[in-house]
Amino acid sequence: MDLKALVFSFFNLEIALRYVPDILAGMLVTVQLGVVVTATGLLLGMLFAVLRALQNRPLNFMIICFADIMRALPPLVVIMMLFFAFPYIQLSMSAFVATWLALSLVLTAFVEEICWAGIVSVPRGQAEAARSTGLTWFQTMLHVVLPQALKLTVAPLTNRVIAITKSTALGSVVGLSEVLNNAQSAMSNSGNATPLMMGAVGCLLIFIPVVILGRWIETRFRWKQ
Repeated sequence: MDLKALVFSFFNLEIALRYVPDILAGMLVTVQLGVVVTATGLLLGMLFAVLRALQNRPLNFMIICFADIMRALPPLVVIMMLFFAFPYIQLSMSAFVATWLALSLVLTAFVEEICWAGIVSVPRGQAEAARSTGLTWFQTMLHVVLPQALKLTVAPLTNRVIAITKSTALGSVVGLSEVLNNAQSAMSNSGNATPLMMGAVGCLLIFIPVVILGRWIETRFRWKQ
């Protein structure tokens, strides 16, 4: 085993110090993108699930079609369509916006289906009892049905959020300067794999706290056994 060659190729301190700013900049972009994708996807997904509960057939049909299409399409395809195809219809967007919009739409579709499953799992009597006290339909949904539905769906929701935030690396296909794209560029420029190892460490620093937070949320808000 040539330990010296291994260290030179993958743990080269001189090269690591040279590309620390690039890796940190990429980590910042990854964190920013993950936050806005999560916020947008969760809010829109819950909104669509609530609108679906209105039982309006045309609206339900559109929501179901949207959810099925976005869950079926690979996120990479959606990103490339938004970035490369939309300029032909005068809707150009940056790599960040294209990645944010694509991943948000995909997350929205999954969150809608997960929340809808939670809503229909809440006993109908809960809503009827709330309405009998004088609450409106929206008040009943907001204060009675939705909180219970979210408790039922917290585990799949957190898992889906973790999965979609890791997909931010797909933005590298359209030139987004996220952590792995910057690491790959640095590796090409230096002819050394050390920047890629730095990118891997950067991903661990970003996503391990996300996984830990997801586990805490699952434990904190799950139904009492």
